[in-house]
Amino acid sequence: MISVVDLQKEFIVNQKGRKALEGVTFNVRKGEIFGVIGHSGAGKSTLIRCINGLEKPTKGSIYLDGIDMTQLKGKKLREQQRKIGMVFQHFNLLSAKTVEENIKYPLRLEKKRSEQEMSNRVHELLELVGLEAYHNHYPSQLSGGQKQRVGIARALANEPRLLLCDEATSALDPQTTSSILSLLLNINSRLGMTILLITHEMNVIRSLCDRVVILDQGKLVEMGEVSQIFLHPQQQVTRDFLFEDNQFFDFYKIPVQALQYNERRILKLSFINQQTYSPILYNMASEIGIYFNVLQGIVSRMKNTPYGQVVVEIQGNQSQLDEAILLLKSHCARVEVLWDGLCRDRLG
Repeated sequence: MISVVDLQKEFIVNQKGRKALEGVTFNVRKGEIFGVIGHSGAGKSTLIRCINGLEKPTKGSIYLDGIDMTQLKGKKLREQQRKIGMVFQHFNLLSAKTVEENIKYPLRLEKKRSEQEMSNRVHELLELVGLEAYHNHYPSQLSGGQKQRVGIARALANEPRLLLCDEATSALDPQTTSSILSLLLNINSRLGMTILLITHEMNVIRSLCDRVVILDQGKLVEMGEVSQIFLHPQQQVTRDFLFEDNQFFDFYKIPVQALQYNERRILKLSFINQQTYSPILYNMASEIGIYFNVLQGIVSRMKNTPYGQVVVEIQGNQSQLDEAILLLKSHCARVEVLWDGLCRDRLG
């Protein structure tokens, strides 16, 4: 649905060029939730403003339904922009208008519906976001989560093909964030809406997205399925995000005393889908006759997919340890040897 090709954006600051985006290329499939994550200054906001046509790229192309947005101007650009809904970090509601009038605002600008048709559309959207009882309230009477729900309803008013979310949950508390993420999942499932969101929170990516790209200093440094990125991160910036989300293990935080003995190995095991709930370690110990000890572990979900990661110590002679690793590799998504006491070395 979206193709971003060799996108570059340069700003002139103090008569010097500063590259905000440099050679960014990716595709977004119809109906998926696609995430863009990066620290402050990575180029996320510039990217989303280029996609919705508010910024003109220095170089490169952005195709929406096969049409290059970067080549459009005036009326033709506005026609394409109507296919895009935008959800803002700080809601951007009109304070002097009620919830109903805020949602009607883009419909009035379009001038294609009667007053009754607009009211019907607003009623549908209020039902979708769970705010039917708040249609006559003003923004000042709403909580942060309710304001964001109004912002989402307004973004959907003109039935866009694509929904852009610019840090849509970063101004909200964790419980409210969870409810907004659930709402976006429902919109994606119920309407088949393609959603592209930018964030600096890995838990948002983990809870919501199908695929993700990681931006660092204007460059795309990693891209893939969310499960691939979480279980097999390739770049240090990706590992940093996982550490911040407490979804990644730091081998060097394992107590030194755990590494003092021979005839043991320390492994990091990754599980996905039904593997997550299978007694793999118990079966291994029973079958081979070795001991294991869990040093670190977590079970969580990536969107609708369960996954788990554990750092485990296994003890036995060399043939037992080799057999155990072969067995684990046949039942786990990934097995990494972090420490081999038999060779007294850190591996990985």
